[in-house]
Amino acid sequence: MLVFEFKTYGKPSQFIAVAEAIRTAQFFRNSCWRYWMDNPQKNKYDLNKYCAVLAATFPFADELNSQGRQASAERAWSAISRFYENCKKKIPGKKEYPKFPKDCRSVEYKSTGWKLADDRKSITFTDKKGIGKLKIKGTRDLHFYQVSQSQRVRLVKRADGVYVQFCINVDRKENTAPTGNTIGLDVGLKEYYTDSNGVTVENPKFLRKGERLLKRSHRRVSKKVKGSKNRGKARQILGKHYLQISRQRKDHAVKLARCVVQSNDLIAYEDLRIKNMVQNHCLAKSINDASWYQFRVWLEYFAKVFERVTVAVNPQYTSQECSNCGAIVKKTLSTRTHVCKCGRSMDRDENAARNILSRGLSTVGHTGTFGQPSNALGDKSSTVVGEILHQQVVS
Repeated sequence: MLVFEFKTYGKPSQFIAVAEAIRTAQFFRNSCWRYWMDNPQKNKYDLNKYCAVLAATFPFADELNSQGRQASAERAWSAISRFYENCKKKIPGKKEYPKFPKDCRSVEYKSTGWKLADDRKSITFTDKKGIGKLKIKGTRDLHFYQVSQSQRVRLVKRADGVYVQFCINVDRKENTAPTGNTIGLDVGLKEYYTDSNGVTVENPKFLRKGERLLKRSHRRVSKKVKGSKNRGKARQILGKHYLQISRQRKDHAVKLARCVVQSNDLIAYEDLRIKNMVQNHCLAKSINDASWYQFRVWLEYFAKVFERVTVAVNPQYTSQECSNCGAIVKKTLSTRTHVCKCGRSMDRDENAARNILSRGLSTVGHTGTFGQPSNALGDKSSTVVGEILHQQVVS
């Protein structure tokens, strides 16, 4: 599945209609959640039937396309099913019980309710909301794909405008020659990551660099009268600054993950519990700014595209254990150099990256020693994001 995003252009009245469609989708999702809470025995198909009841009861709800109503019900059921799965897996902590969103920002259509122009430069929404024809501009070329391949179309509202997303049913695969390289990655706050070869990548710290501008924008918002137009304009400017930082993080994670996957046949990394780590209020901002989870997600995505092997290993004692003799050398976070009684002295993060690679190679059945290329790529194994080591599945 590929998702192509385009910026939309239209009249102010059209974007008002888009906002009304988003509020209607939020109404259907929240109503389905309430219906399930009152009737826990109901399933996904019962929620779809309940959408027809809501459309017959409320005139504004009937204006949204029928498949758009079903898409909202499916999104509600996805949250419910995730809650059930977390309970079955006995995941520690909160089980992500479905909540009522107060600020929904997207509405989704299926195969009906929209029509793409022949020149692929505009899209027309044909439901009763009155959105009409919107011009679209982007870097992707939709002429490579048939209109029937677009299974879903979303309208997403962001701080700098409204975007349309096309979910295209295509299996992306790229054939590349094996490199014969294996690598272990140890992520950190001082350096973004250090690999098992001693190569480090600088932590960009996008939030820290833009924090001064964000604080100024926050002060301007707080000085405006609540409910005034000037406060709304200040909030929009603040939202654009946050949007820029999030886009910088994503761009950095995508480019870095693609480079790492293309250069190695096996990538081993730590199976970190980010939710538990951000509970440390002294490091929470820096951990979120590093966006390790997003980097891991793109690593696993590109591993499937380029048919590489990714392994998430248990991070326990990777920094304390010596990569040469296996002895435990206790050290605090301020100690940045690993010095062992066997004579091995190196950077703390490089030592951890070597331990991560060693555990990754032993997990997938590689028999080669450290520093030697492995050819056992038939044992493809990858860990789903959020899973622990003994629950690995084939990617």
